[in-house]
Amino acid sequence: MRGSASRRILGGRAVSETIISTDVVEKSNAARQPDLDRDYASLGERLDRRGIAIDAIRDKVEKFGVAIPSWGVGTGGTRFARFPGAGEPRDIFDKIEDCAVISQLTQATPTVSLHIPWDKADPNRLKQAASRFGLGFDAMNSNTFSDAKDQKLSYKFGSLSHADAGTRRQAVEHNLECIEIGKTLGSKALTVWIGDGSNFPGQVNFAKAFERYLEAMREIYAGLPGDWRLFTEHKMYEPAFYSTVVQDWGTNYIIAKELGDKAFCLVDLGHHAPNVNIEMIVSRLIQFGKLGGFHFNDSKYGDDDLDAGSIDPYRLFLIFNELVDAELSGAKGFHPAHMLDQSHNVTDPIESLMLSAVEVQRAYVQALLVDRKALEGLQDDNDALMATQTLKTAYRTDVEPILAMARLKTGGAIDPVAAYREAGYRAKVAAERPAVAGGGGGIV
Repeated sequence: MRGSASRRILGGRAVSETIISTDVVEKSNAARQPDLDRDYASLGERLDRRGIAIDAIRDKVEKFGVAIPSWGVGTGGTRFARFPGAGEPRDIFDKIEDCAVISQLTQATPTVSLHIPWDKADPNRLKQAASRFGLGFDAMNSNTFSDAKDQKLSYKFGSLSHADAGTRRQAVEHNLECIEIGKTLGSKALTVWIGDGSNFPGQVNFAKAFERYLEAMREIYAGLPGDWRLFTEHKMYEPAFYSTVVQDWGTNYIIAKELGDKAFCLVDLGHHAPNVNIEMIVSRLIQFGKLGGFHFNDSKYGDDDLDAGSIDPYRLFLIFNELVDAELSGAKGFHPAHMLDQSHNVTDPIESLMLSAVEVQRAYVQALLVDRKALEGLQDDNDALMATQTLKTAYRTDVEPILAMARLKTGGAIDPVAAYREAGYRAKVAAERPAVAGGGGGIV
């Protein structure tokens, strides 16, 4: 309903037909559009001198999306404590509404990625709830790294690689259930990350544990519909601190090759040792047709799950430099999935996710500005200095007017955070959703 947030009853609860009033967005945009028009025209002139059509770049941005993780709209924490925020989502339906706000204001997050069993609910009701806001569902995420309520067997000592056949069977069945839920929702992929490994030398037999994992994964793979993909996710450490079953991209590549054509490697930016050349890993996986997609975040020391682009935006750009190179060269089977995967401990999660989605788009646009013909010539001439300067020229370009204009043209907010704060959404849901007690640890 134009000008107000309308509500109706679904499943016994009042739900929103629209989240942020269109009047609020339009008023916010009206105050900023004159400056945006001037900035966009100025940038267009400068890009034109470089042979780049600004409207063509804007059109690409409008088509680029990144998925929101359902768990990302809740307040995160650490092993030591979690400090709940105001108006935290009570369940997956609240999470969908929060995701709808992000999508409405950024026009960059058309899909939601669910985590089962955290988000387990009637799939048809989930689909109905998301469709009210024009949202779809991205990859399904299984959870065998923690124990669910009333779970028969524990994953304390592993899941898909567990020494006990019954525990492995339970983990396999859980993943197959995720596929069934996803089929109803319209998802086309399953992401599997496990925390399996060991904390002491001698605790497990490396080879036997990996073979048990592969055996279990083959059964999950066999349960995939024909048009689905399977993403396996590597992580160097945590919660296993001595050894991890799927610890790096090399092992992940082996898994994808062993399983088959529908298996791909997922790259989480925080799942590597500090200073690892992630963009080269991305290039290798593209080259051999096994890049499945990304979980975007940032880190300073380890798997910190910080906001995308908050620490090392240049690295994010370099990753997208490889992605755009593959896109423009027509790399075979190139179709990466993009998702944010962050923990917001001291910020409003909605604000962080909005800005993170914009940062991912920013890196994409900057990579589109690279003069690839010139770069190729400089590489062939071994001109290291000018080759890196060619990348820096693209990276240093302020592409904010392109991003803002893309949002404006598709019905979003020129300044998403400003519009969000002007709408008072957080205070509104804080009044409706009961406060959550703090004191516990954990990321969700």
